[in-house]
Amino acid sequence: MSHLIERLMPHLIIAPILLPMGTAVLMLLLGDTRRPLKAVVNVVSCLLGLFVAIALVYWAQKMGGPQAVGVYLPSNWPVPYGIVLVADRLSAMMLLLSSILGLGGLLFAVARWHKAGVHFHPLFQLQLMGLNGAFLTADLFNLFVFFEIMLTASYGLLLHGSGWPRVRSGLHYIAVNLLASSMFLIGVAILYGVTGTLNLADMAIMVPAIGENDRGLLHAGAAILAIAFLVKAGAWPLNFWLAPAYSAASAPVAALFAIMTKLGVYSVLRVWTLLFPQDAGVSALFGGSALIWIGLATLAFGAIGVIATQRLGRMAAFCVILSSGTLMAALGFGQPKVTGALYYALGSTLAVSAFFLLIELIERSREEDEKPSYISELEMDEAFAYPVDLMPTRDVNLDDDETALIGQAIPAAMAFLGLAFIACVLTMAGLPPLSGFVGKFVMLSALLNPVGMGQDASPPLAAWVLMGLLIGGGLLTTIGLSRAGVRYFWAPQGRPVPRLRVIETLPIGALLLLVAVLVWQADAVLRYTNATARGLHDPKEYIGTVISTKPVPSPTASGEGGLRR
Repeated sequence: MSHLIERLMPHLIIAPILLPMGTAVLMLLLGDTRRPLKAVVNVVSCLLGLFVAIALVYWAQKMGGPQAVGVYLPSNWPVPYGIVLVADRLSAMMLLLSSILGLGGLLFAVARWHKAGVHFHPLFQLQLMGLNGAFLTADLFNLFVFFEIMLTASYGLLLHGSGWPRVRSGLHYIAVNLLASSMFLIGVAILYGVTGTLNLADMAIMVPAIGENDRGLLHAGAAILAIAFLVKAGAWPLNFWLAPAYSAASAPVAALFAIMTKLGVYSVLRVWTLLFPQDAGVSALFGGSALIWIGLATLAFGAIGVIATQRLGRMAAFCVILSSGTLMAALGFGQPKVTGALYYALGSTLAVSAFFLLIELIERSREEDEKPSYISELEMDEAFAYPVDLMPTRDVNLDDDETALIGQAIPAAMAFLGLAFIACVLTMAGLPPLSGFVGKFVMLSALLNPVGMGQDASPPLAAWVLMGLLIGGGLLTTIGLSRAGVRYFWAPQGRPVPRLRVIETLPIGALLLLVAVLVWQADAVLRYTNATARGLHDPKEYIGTVISTKPVPSPTASGEGGLRR
């Protein structure tokens, strides 16, 4: 396997972009009447994408030190003039995460949701293409291009299934993201005017040499760019659109959307560690303290939102905000906290994605009859609109046959839903023994022991605030989700057992199994995230590898053109 991956590199880097793009084109050619065939093609493509992502993670881990950066020049132009794709530990990890969520959401959708509207499968693949391209690109303009591909596909996916709530939330979502995209372009234009380049590695070399007269313009462009990233990351107070949009989306779409806020955080982390590292002179660590306090406010807002709402869909959306805020606050502190933050990002994203899928199955138990195809928006609204009656009923410990309930076997479907719900709660709240607790424990250890992490100063005020919010946010999340568990699993009497399909339960079980694997292999995953954090905060290897990449000679001429790792 190792030899095969070596032979495929660096061409393997472009596969996560070409594969979904080609699949989307093929499914458009198939037309609207061949949904079963398109579903099979889509699943096969997602499986291949997952194998490619696993291969890239394996390659990045195996290569180890300075060579763990793969560079591909699609246009065969020298850096920094042409398009550059870069695969390192961070991008490979995020590719793997998006591939897992994409496959899980697609398997769930094949049961019923892919029939709710046209062009679901092509849009799904274009969404994956945009995500993968954004994780791999090494220049700001193509980052914008892949952002727009992802957002354009997400507009159609959010409206999938129709219904007024989706249309209303979709219009808000489109308006906010168009505004953010405009700010993205403005920020990129200012940075290009100051540095004269769009390639991130080349820009990182230019930043320390920027004159004092242009330093303010550089910071202004970076701040405008950061606002665009933070809107997509769901940062407070720019996240008012997120909960309505994510809770209105269909279950498989919302499960895939769980990684979109992580893309915003990824963009901040990638750009800021390259342009404003500790050795960037006057601009060193520019905006780091602001990112910390924005993350803290986002974390607090998400925790309050979880306990303030009673709808499961909005709870899941606020858990996305809480996770994003935790990451932003931890990343603002620097390298020691990044290790735990990246580990936490993996577990929390998997759990939130599984939770979005689980919500539909839980809601199905509130319906009197099994629906033949898919749940319409009106039916979902009715399910959300009428809460379970929590008033105690007479003879509550007896069933209809006057038989004691104690000692009766729990139906398999309800047992699965209950256990999956508990696993999601434990992970999202950061309670042992699942990965959310491990990630928070590593972050708290770095906050409380800065000397042991190579720092001389005592923990600052923001560190104590983050520690309090990590603990308090976990408590509020536990209370809110536990209250929902009582409401949906304990209080109801006489509710029919939902009929679950294997293809719907399989992705939920697989995602939660991966959460457990993160705990089982915590040492190996933490070593990987620790190496990723070191590479991010010492970007010389990344910059040097990208800048030194030369096009390969043409087979028919002596000139240059091509690619090289």
